[in-house]
Amino acid sequence: MQARGPLMIEHRLIERMISLIRVALPEIESTRRVDPVFIDAAVDFIRVYADRTHHGKEEDILFRELETRSLSDEHRRIMNELVDEHIFGRQTTKALVEANERYRSGDKSALNGIVESLKTLCGFYPEHIAKEDKIFFPSTRVYFTNEEEQALLAEFSEFDRKMIHEVFTAKIERLEKEMSREAIGNNPRNAE
Repeated sequence: MQARGPLMIEHRLIERMISLIRVALPEIESTRRVDPVFIDAAVDFIRVYADRTHHGKEEDILFRELETRSLSDEHRRIMNELVDEHIFGRQTTKALVEANERYRSGDKSALNGIVESLKTLCGFYPEHIAKEDKIFFPSTRVYFTNEEEQALLAEFSEFDRKMIHEVFTAKIERLEKEMSREAIGNNPRNAE
């Protein structure tokens, strides 16, 4: 298998999440209501899977290795565009989180921001994935030997192995902080 193989497989799962968002959008717009838990789930998927795991392998491994090669000007330009697009995806997801928090707090006007962010993500990901799958990945294959491809695959596998621990360690640490704040707030001695 070539290094782009697992990345393209991951694209298929990202496309499935985008399809779910597309299915939800008409109802959100017609009812003028959204389930904040659905948005939380979409954000969690985008942040953990699409961005940290998938884009992490691209930026931290594949692009890092490509940076050491004598890339054509066109390939370097596309790689820089892809990194910029990853940043755009993060910014859009952040805007979605902020709008969802406002909506959850009772600000019904935040629904417009949720819808706008969801539509942006639905437009962004298919174009971004097509650029990687059809243009960048196939054309940059020439920069790696078969042995280097296998080394990339091994590094991807190690990245994935560590990712699950990173994700859940962060979740536990966040919960510990929240519970610690609550314990301090509920301590009768603090009321004095």
